[in-house]
Amino acid sequence: MNPVSNIGRYFLLMARVFRRPQKYSVYFRQTLVEIDTIGISSLPIVAIISVFMGGIITIQAAFGFSSPWIPLYAVGFTTRESVLLEFSPTIVSLIMAGKVGSNIASEIGAMRITEQIDALEIMGINSASYLILPKVLAAVFIFPFLVALSMFLGILGGYVMGVTAGACTEYEYVFGIQAFFEPWKLYYSFTKVIVSAYIITSVSSYYGYYTSGGALEVGRSSTNAVVYSSILILLFALIITNLFFNR
Repeated sequence: MNPVSNIGRYFLLMARVFRRPQKYSVYFRQTLVEIDTIGISSLPIVAIISVFMGGIITIQAAFGFSSPWIPLYAVGFTTRESVLLEFSPTIVSLIMAGKVGSNIASEIGAMRITEQIDALEIMGINSASYLILPKVLAAVFIFPFLVALSMFLGILGGYVMGVTAGACTEYEYVFGIQAFFEPWKLYYSFTKVIVSAYIITSVSSYYGYYTSGGALEVGRSSTNAVVYSSILILLFALIITNLFFNR
């Protein structure tokens, strides 16, 4: 199928997904389940990666600033800017595309090849909305909390590892993470997060929903979901960056 047909079929699927639910209570309960599946289960990997990446950024920045003209607080400043602007919103989203996206595509793809989706349609249920909408709502809700935690742990990890390794002092680091802070950058970061959350769940659901064949095709759908989600995350990150920074 050519790209234009894929895009058209994607938007037709999204039109079905966002139709008015028949029973709000069912969708609410399912959204809570998806919050646990998508978000809470991802806490360990997000936390571990954030702590170590914050430490790596701090140590690299400290030993990269060898010029006496560069103030010592630049280490904390660089860590904060790197974590808030790019690492937490973009890199964590790419990691979630691999973890969450592949899981969603595999789950829905398996339901398709075992004819469970056909059974929902026969019962008069809007299968697209029932299966996909709770996932989209759960991701859009919980991803900002995961990224906020990632930002905190990344900066904390930079502090602990930077001070422990002798890359900077406590005062220099704390002063650096407070220096020249601009609140609008948080709006920029969380805008990218919300867009990424929607991309991951909707694109992965699309490839899972239109899986055909057997188990091999489920694996192929899972791979396509991760690949195309990652590409779209980076593309929209570039677009959002241009919108916020070219003011």
